[in-house]
Amino acid sequence: MVYIGAYGPARPEEQAALRRSDVSLEPLGLWIRGAEPELNTGRRVPGDTKSRAGKRFIVLPAFMEKDVKRHLAWYAEKKPDGLIFVGEKGAPFRRSTFGRKWRKARAKVGLPDGFRFYDLRHTGHTLSTQSGATLKDTMVRAGQSSERAAMIYQHSNLDRQQDVADGIDDRVRAARTKAAGKADEQSSGTQRARDA
Repeated sequence: MVYIGAYGPARPEEQAALRRSDVSLEPLGLWIRGAEPELNTGRRVPGDTKSRAGKRFIVLPAFMEKDVKRHLAWYAEKKPDGLIFVGEKGAPFRRSTFGRKWRKARAKVGLPDGFRFYDLRHTGHTLSTQSGATLKDTMVRAGQSSERAAMIYQHSNLDRQQDVADGIDDRVRAARTKAAGKADEQSSGTQRARDA
């Protein structure tokens, strides 16, 4: 959910509605066809996306392929049209349970207390823009319909969405390689000190 929130960027209620039939492995991506917000009573309300623009195909960065396949194999409901994200007992996940787990995960990785799961959409927008996406590209990825007049002459198609996802993939892979290199330098420096 975190990866799809940050690299998609899909809304939490859109992720709650995702089913196996919404996942594409070639090209790697997700069909956002609906949303399932949770009421304060705990009841889910299946329905449409926030706007017409919310119905979309999100091309995901290639580095997520292994994670998507593992999630489908290990965690998603097994039935052909099963939910992608479920709670620990196999039922649709609850906002309250997810909130507790989000707070623990957020603290573990050092994110500020006020960082909400929904804030991952800002990360997605920023990464898209930094990867060369136009405003129209980011609007399509995020399922937004505002700025309509300014977008009349800008277009975003599947090829452009793939370019954006590839740009995110390049940036994340480079950051991971850099982090791994720093970890190797630190461990080898420590080893050199021990050997001295």
